[in-house]
Amino acid sequence: MDRRGLRSALSAAGVPDGYYRIEGVHEPAPTPPDFLFLRRAPDGTWETGAYERGVYDVFARHPDEATACRHLHHLLV
Repeated sequence: MDRRGLRSALSAAGVPDGYYRIEGVHEPAPTPPDFLFLRRAPDGTWETGAYERGVYDVFARHPDEATACRHLHHLLV
């Protein structure tokens, strides 16, 4: 699964848009006060985690996009 597939899967599962942010695919505006995220790290790995009170908390780093997508899907569904 890639980021676009993840977005489709979360939408089909009824996960509200404000619960998550997927870099480059789903970036809600205005930015919710807290949400789960998937983003590419500066070193090229992928990160999943939570944004709360203005702070990004990385739960896990993943070697590839597919693994990160599966993790965020697991967290939300």
